[in-house]
Amino acid sequence: MLSALILIPLVGALLISIWPTKLESAQIRLGALITLGVTLALSLYLVSQFDINNPGFQFVEKFSWMQPLGLTYGLGVDGLALPLVVINCLLSFISVYLSANINRPRLYFSLLLLISSAVAGAFLAQNLLLFFLFYELELIPLYLLIAIWGGARRGYAATKFLIYTAFSGVLILGAFLGLGMLAGTGSFDYDPALAEGLSLLQQTVLMGVLLIGFGIKIPLVPFHTWLPDAHVEASTPISVLLAGVLLKLGTYGILRFCVGLFPAAWLNISSLLAWWAVVSVLYGSLAAIAQTDMKKMVAYSSVGHMGYILLAAAAATPLSILGTVMQMVSHGLISALMFLLVGVVYKKTGTRDLTILSGLMAPERGLPFIGSLMVLGAMASAGIPGMMGFISEFILFRGSFESFAPQTLLCMVGSGLTAVYFLLMINRVFFGRMNVAPPTMGVPVDALISGVKWRDRAPALALVLLIFAFGLQPEWMTRWMEATTTTFIARAEPVMVTAAPSALPSRVQPTLGQPIPDT
Repeated sequence: MLSALILIPLVGALLISIWPTKLESAQIRLGALITLGVTLALSLYLVSQFDINNPGFQFVEKFSWMQPLGLTYGLGVDGLALPLVVINCLLSFISVYLSANINRPRLYFSLLLLISSAVAGAFLAQNLLLFFLFYELELIPLYLLIAIWGGARRGYAATKFLIYTAFSGVLILGAFLGLGMLAGTGSFDYDPALAEGLSLLQQTVLMGVLLIGFGIKIPLVPFHTWLPDAHVEASTPISVLLAGVLLKLGTYGILRFCVGLFPAAWLNISSLLAWWAVVSVLYGSLAAIAQTDMKKMVAYSSVGHMGYILLAAAAATPLSILGTVMQMVSHGLISALMFLLVGVVYKKTGTRDLTILSGLMAPERGLPFIGSLMVLGAMASAGIPGMMGFISEFILFRGSFESFAPQTLLCMVGSGLTAVYFLLMINRVFFGRMNVAPPTMGVPVDALISGVKWRDRAPALALVLLIFAFGLQPEWMTRWMEATTTTFIARAEPVMVTAAPSALPSRVQPTLGQPIPDT
């Protein structure tokens, strides 16, 4: 079943590429939609068969591949990976749905399917080298999607993305090879005990290299500069996929490999990591306030919201780790919604400039429905109760507060700043009187606006419904993760105690030798 999630999009991409007869763009798009619709249905079936009481890996597949290199084909899914696998299938489907009237459609849709396959493989991989292969597999397709179908500065943005992400891959591979060499097991299969025989210094160095590698992908300050450029130049479907799914490879990697493999080293520098999270949150939020491009503002908001995940991971409590997974899913849905809506505004008006747009909430000539959804998206991102953004941040902050109270309070300030910059954007773009377009366009903005059809509204409505559903009833999602996140930390605590008992924070002491409380 897990291999099917990887192979179905891969086979679909191959068929689209080599199909012998001429195909229209709409036919290719339909084939890609059917392919990803099958994988989405399969991921939902996987959820229905998942045992929520089993904290370990399920549906495990393992085959010998390149044994002398320590590379095996091992797949498995647990509560950390399951929601990310589903959201990858969902947002990949939405990205293809949004892609209409594409030039060179064979290449475009093949690349989208290849990315979906690679991301699923990375989330499911149970071998360090196999994870790296899938991690790198999405690099060139995304580079091409930005470089060929991007905006005016697409070449610069795509090259910058390629350089940053390639360097990230080099660091990750180096850390994995170093771990394999020092562990001396001859195997790169994922095992939480793989680094137990290493000294604390060796673990800290290897974990630090991994942390920088994944920090570039997330991205964390100061490795974030590639992200706003990539988002601004990428088309709307690619921005949806980049923010909703691809950034989560970095946060997932930090949880799975940094915290999971090096818990003692993680604890040793956890206070520094919490302050790093504060810097990322506040910088991302303040930078977002200063933007005049709607898309760049949403991009900087991602920098801030990814900092919350580092804070919760640094706290490393069962509740905070649960909050990190919730925040990954929440941010994926909300950021996808915001980029989708910004794309509609740009498509209908020809600009994203906050100094030009005004009055789009006008009921007759504007985009009132899109404006209403934008308000809901901003409320969700700012953490208004009743939406998924609130419950994910509440769990995350509640789990982090006992360990890092000052840092958590400062990150909560970042949450307040989210409301500031999105309210600025909504007030400038959707309220007031309708403005005129720039002189180069020569016609009023309202003359360019046509109605948004319901088939174009459907993806945004689906995302809004999910944001409300999981916000009002978060147990529908937490029940799939809780057993894994609780056991994930419980397994790491004895290592933390043995390696650094004097540095052991209060969050760990009450649970030693006792059952982990039900979160």
